[in-house]
Amino acid sequence: MPVLRGAVTFSRFRTEPAKDAPSDVKRWMTKGLKSHAFEPIDRRSEEERAAGFVELENPESSEFATGNLYYGEYALFSFRIDTLKVPASMMKSELDKWSAAFGKENGRPPARAEKNKQRAELKQLLRQRAVPRTSTLDVTWNLKTHTVQVWAASRKTVDEICVALEGALAVKVIGITPASMAQRAGIDEKALGPTAELIGMELPATASVEDTHGEA
Repeated sequence: MPVLRGAVTFSRFRTEPAKDAPSDVKRWMTKGLKSHAFEPIDRRSEEERAAGFVELENPESSEFATGNLYYGEYALFSFRIDTLKVPASMMKSELDKWSAAFGKENGRPPARAEKNKQRAELKQLLRQRAVPRTSTLDVTWNLKTHTVQVWAASRKTVDEICVALEGALAVKVIGITPASMAQRAGIDEKALGPTAELIGMELPATASVEDTHGEA
């Protein structure tokens, strides 16, 4: 739980409402998170991945009770990702055992259709036994400034969480980077480039810096 235990890898964002700003921020936040709450993988289906919002200290709950979601001027919650895959090696081993038993009982190897049918049945059986792999990534949202911190190292995961926030809360999530801050302040982006004094050589007039997510 990085928010409470001090991990330092996070990306910072500001948010802008897609429509009018909500009058009751806490009610809006709770309703939005519940609309995109985590739902477990249906083992009877073919899906291998599930993702959604959960409470910070209880990844099994998506009730978002006031006492579990709000801490002063912050909303603290997590984004949970579950994956459920049957290892290919396990599937092959079980199918080989079945094929050997089938051949011994019937005096011939199984036909392709028979093997495919057994493979499907084995997959469902093994999915029932498999334990999903779970990861939770924490999110902090300042209710006054509407700035957000996503506590994750993977850029792909950060992007997924931002998309989920935009869908749940009808906001635009914008990275807080030197370039974006300069743009809001009316500063030319070229002014952010390194100076000749800084690197000890003369720079071309077109030098600029690359935008990245702000991280600490």
